[in-house]
Amino acid sequence: MKQNQNSEILEIVDIYGRVIGRAERAVLHADPSLIHRVVHVLVFDSNGRLLLQKRSLNKDVAPGKWDTSVGGHINPGEDPPAAAAREMEEELGVSGCSMEFLYTYLFSNHRESELVYTFRCFYEGKIDFNQEEIDAVRLWTLAEIQDSLEKEIFSNHFEQEISNYLKIFE
Repeated sequence: MKQNQNSEILEIVDIYGRVIGRAERAVLHADPSLIHRVVHVLVFDSNGRLLLQKRSLNKDVAPGKWDTSVGGHINPGEDPPAAAAREMEEELGVSGCSMEFLYTYLFSNHRESELVYTFRCFYEGKIDFNQEEIDAVRLWTLAEIQDSLEKEIFSNHFEQEISNYLKIFE
């Protein structure tokens, strides 16, 4: 289980992902000049549908919005593939899914800056999602997602993520 969110210690990195310091999550989420690392995992089924999670209304970032299949911070000393596997298990109850690294990009807004490492996996099994963090999960076709962009349904993070993905894979 995750530690208290605001006191969680994360690494500060430069735009290349090199560690240059550490700070509490609350500090990083209030200062876009400080970059921290996160992972996203795009979970597809064999029909090409993308699993999205509806964030809990209790989340401090994008409550109630549909978001990337899996997303989370990279812990100090952890590498991105290990973080992706850990987050898959924590959020969806899925382990052993073979993941493919896709790309890295910088996400920044008025609140924070994240160096995002995006992975993709294909999974057909049981989903036992973390009900403290996630209100629902659903498979979406890419056409359904594209029709719903810029309608306040998705998190800003996911809108950037899917834009990056579609530029490469569509």
